Amino acid sequence: MSEDISSVGIVGGGQLARMLALAGYPLGLRCVVLDPASDACAGQVAPQVHGEYDDLEALDELARRSDVVTFDFENVPAAALAHLADEVPVHPCPAALACAQDRLAEKTLFNQLGIGTAPYATVDSREQLGAAVATIGLPAVLKTRRLGYDGKGQQVLRSAADLDTAWDALGGVPLILEGFVDFTRELSILAVRSLSGEEAFYPLTENRHADGILRLSRAPCADAALQAAAQDCARAVVERLDYVGVLAIEFFDCGGRLIANEMAPRVHNSGHWTIEGARTSQFENHLRAICGLPLGSTAALGPVAMLNFIGRLPPREAFLAHPDVHWHDYGKVPRHGRKVGHATLCADSPAALDALLATLAPQVPADAG
Repeated sequence: MSEDISSVGIVGGGQLARMLALAGYPLGLRCVVLDPASDACAGQVAPQVHGEYDDLEALDELARRSDVVTFDFENVPAAALAHLADEVPVHPCPAALACAQDRLAEKTLFNQLGIGTAPYATVDSREQLGAAVATIGLPAVLKTRRLGYDGKGQQVLRSAADLDTAWDALGGVPLILEGFVDFTRELSILAVRSLSGEEAFYPLTENRHADGILRLSRAPCADAALQAAAQDCARAVVERLDYVGVLAIEFFDCGGRLIANEMAPRVHNSGHWTIEGARTSQFENHLRAICGLPLGSTAALGPVAMLNFIGRLPPREAFLAHPDVHWHDYGKVPRHGRKVGHATLCADSPAALDALLATLAPQVPADAG
């Protein structure tokens, strides 16, 4: 199959699509993206079909120009991918996307596979919210079941007085209440599974968030037991879903026990370090997987960290003065809350990485447009 694939369609034209397109060129692959935005940053490096994600004419044009189609964010309408799947292979499959789009379906899948989660309950009315809080307790988080990411669509409940405010903010759409988890750190694993069923896993990554947005990732997490447990969870998910491509699962580390938070059916922000820090990046391996090519090594090359730039970029010269720092500008207009770039910091030892982070992390500006 791989010999017949030269063009990859991507639904979505953000930075993930941009990095997929850049990873495709050395493999002899050309990408074309579908995005409604006139300034989609992937459109700077790949041809773009301009259209809404449910525009059938735009979807048909993408299908005509593609040998296989993937996507770069999980809020793509599942119906759009199902339409594309009638014309061209789509990976990951629409069913996997549909599962990841609904927090209830996602947590139900985790529990069916024996993967631990926070306690949760569906909430479709103010009365159900009160009943769920009575069962789960406080603090808790009320979330939209669909369309939430980077902290959006969420309300933290710390006391009974917060219930009305949270309901007024989110009520009217299907919701889920999740109990708080007492964790020591946040971790994520990237799994990749090919058309042939070949599987590979990247080292566990430790992540730090602020305001629901990833700020720092660091790898590899040198804990063999946690690595094995995370791989078992990811393997169970990709095999149940007959998944093809890169899948990310985010966990809470609760004293050596992993609690699954959510999954993302795509390449993931916490894996950006793999571009310079692994033998094969997540972007290259995603393309290899969906095109039927053998997977590349997922081994880390050494201690590595990724600093996210939110809102605006820091001074480029300050970062590039260090020979083991790699700069990524996504070509976006600065805006509050927007991911505009990142830097990868590579080092020979954890101590050297600590020193590099101590120098450069304070130079990342506060989130501002």
